Amino acid sequence: MIRRISAVLLAVTMGLSLAACGSGAGAGAGENTTAKMDVTVSETGEKVNEDFSKNVNVNRASEYAKNEVALPISGIGRSVSTNVKAAEDYNIVVMTRNSTNPYMIGMWEGGKQAGLDMGCTVQTLSPSNQDAIDEQITIMENMIEQGVDAFVIHPSDSKGIQPVVDLANEKGIPVVAIGTSPDTGAFMRSGVDYYETGYLVTKELCQAAGGKGKVVVLEGPVGVQNMEERKAGIQDAVAEFPDMEIVASQTANCKRNEGNQVMENLLQNKDVADGLSVVACCNDEMALGAIQALKSQNITDVLIGGADGSKDASQAIKSGDMYVTYNTDPYGSTYLAVAYLVQYLNDKTLPEEYFIPFPSERNNPLLKQDNVQDYIDNDRWFE
Repeated sequence: MIRRISAVLLAVTMGLSLAACGSGAGAGAGENTTAKMDVTVSETGEKVNEDFSKNVNVNRASEYAKNEVALPISGIGRSVSTNVKAAEDYNIVVMTRNSTNPYMIGMWEGGKQAGLDMGCTVQTLSPSNQDAIDEQITIMENMIEQGVDAFVIHPSDSKGIQPVVDLANEKGIPVVAIGTSPDTGAFMRSGVDYYETGYLVTKELCQAAGGKGKVVVLEGPVGVQNMEERKAGIQDAVAEFPDMEIVASQTANCKRNEGNQVMENLLQNKDVADGLSVVACCNDEMALGAIQALKSQNITDVLIGGADGSKDASQAIKSGDMYVTYNTDPYGSTYLAVAYLVQYLNDKTLPEEYFIPFPSERNNPLLKQDNVQDYIDNDRWFE
């Protein structure tokens, strides 16, 4: 096992939390209504290589991984638990894109609880300059130098993070990717199947709208893998309804204030506002911003969907302001990632497949008024 070295100050200011055992970088607003992804579902799933550098990222999980693979955890959200125990006090780093987005905070909290439950040390880190890939690289380089045992990362850029993931592999340090994954070299990928989240939420919205009307899409940061996957799912869902059309698709960078501003600007265009029936957003924060913009313009009868299942989004669904969201459970996803890493560090046990999503279809992740209170009471990931 890798020898641990005393912690030193990092070259960047960062959030740091020790426990015993979420927006893209540099993307600007712009129109993008035509981008498509080649999205396929593997029938058998991609197996994990013992040499992690040979693992190649995939954008969809297999049906087996989504519905049948036996997980080393049980439950979901803050009810998650495991029988996995660390053979020694491993040092695992959970590194997020920022420390402000509710999703990223959920990742930190799930990682810390995983450390307490499994008997290892979990450090939670993020760049001081929110979403800065250069600082994420510096964080990982410093942690590798200190001799950490494993990483769970949510990088801002799949290509930018690649060199330091390669370095981790050279040192024998496994890296689990959540959300955006490096092109090669991850031990495994977890988090939700992002294409599925966009597709299912948008299909629900379009059906509720009677299959007619205009659609606005609020995208995540341009070029960020998981947001591009989710956007592809949104586009494919709308394409199934001949009487529905995407009239505007623009990034709001996964931020509430930008969602508000972008939506306000779009509503100034009558070609967008007249006949608008659906706003499909790539995360809850942008959806909440869109709700504010619609209310300020006294526009009603527009169905809004997001993704994450955050506290504020859950309340918006209860009140009827938001129609649907998808529980992406960053708390449980990170907890699962730590469980897989502990199993590997204990005895070299490999995951059954490279991309094992959580939550997935088997967890009934769509949240609407008829089930959101049960979610809040029993399955939520937020405090």
